[in-house]
Amino acid sequence: MNPSQIVIVLCRPQGNSNVGAVCRAMANFGVRALRIVGKREDFNDFRVRKFALHASPLWEGAAFFDSLPEALGDCMISFGTTRRRGKKRKGKLLLPEDFTSFLAQKPEGPSALVFGNERTGLTDEEIAQCSMAVTIPASEDFPSLNLSHAVQILCYCVYRAALGTSPGYTPVTLERIGKTVTVIADSLGDIGFFSLAGRPQMERFWQDLLARAALTEGEAAYLEKIFTKAAGLAAKSRA
Repeated sequence: MNPSQIVIVLCRPQGNSNVGAVCRAMANFGVRALRIVGKREDFNDFRVRKFALHASPLWEGAAFFDSLPEALGDCMISFGTTRRRGKKRKGKLLLPEDFTSFLAQKPEGPSALVFGNERTGLTDEEIAQCSMAVTIPASEDFPSLNLSHAVQILCYCVYRAALGTSPGYTPVTLERIGKTVTVIADSLGDIGFFSLAGRPQMERFWQDLLARAALTEGEAAYLEKIFTKAAGLAAKSRA
């Protein structure tokens, strides 16, 4: 999944500040293609740039279209965003994590995320023109998200999915954890922790616990050192 393949489509946006903030949200996560269903002359260029700040090149490169189908013409798939459910609104709404999982299975090519007007959202007709629909769960007391916030959440989801594991952090394998568990169990055995039985249950406990902890190699080695040193100190005290 490549953020540069994501196209953000804004249908009938009204706020200069929101459009500028959308540019910033996109730039934060490497999404570069902005399309707007509307006319450039309807916006105040200075105010959009003011809110876009260093992301103003996205505004400069924005493409404008007279209709949503035209804006989606070269995309492989499109996802309309909505908080409202209904028979005319695709029925099944994907959660953000479902959306990124689905997108990861698609071949490379432009995929559109479509956002509606700040006040009314996407109409039933606009949702119908999208391939699928995505919703961002929010409090029932205040379920409507600001346009730029919604764009930022979904762009983040795409970016995070593209990253995979955290940069510079690779959890050890279950096989490697097994070696650490053996060191722990041997050390506990050396100090007489197991009288007659109980080692298999203790090993399973540590195996499950350390797997959930997602240890790094350094952390696994340090944990082994602690138990080995504890067993050594115990042996000296008995001598």
